[in-house]
Amino acid sequence: MPNYAIILAAGKGTRMKSDLPKVLHKVAGISMLEHVFRSVGAISPEKTVTVVGHKAELVEKVLEGQTEFVKQTEQLGTGHAVMMAEPVLEGLEGHTLVIAGDTPLITGESLKHLIDYHYTLFLKKNQIYFKKVRYF
Repeated sequence: MPNYAIILAAGKGTRMKSDLPKVLHKVAGISMLEHVFRSVGAISPEKTVTVVGHKAELVEKVLEGQTEFVKQTEQLGTGHAVMMAEPVLEGLEGHTLVIAGDTPLITGESLKHLIDYHYTLFLKKNQIYFKKVRYF
């Protein structure tokens, strides 16, 4: 089954006391968003959707041509941000990783392990289901 990714990058970062969107602050020379995008690449998503909001044009410049963007015009929380990506992923089958764009220390290896673990549980669940179906 294919993988998809939603990167949440719409926040203002009010606690950062900066006019720059939080995901654009640099860690080790590159923006937090770029770190996350690189790590997400480890799961080989067929499609990556980045949710932007505050100063969207600045955020979009960083990943221009590498992801599809959707806009969260009102800051109504994380769940709402994920809902903004729904029209882009609607009708697609597979597994979707949702990750915050301000988590630069997450590694691609960690995300790969997470997806592999998820697949293992998904397959076990379906094997149990199919075994039950066979006996009825």
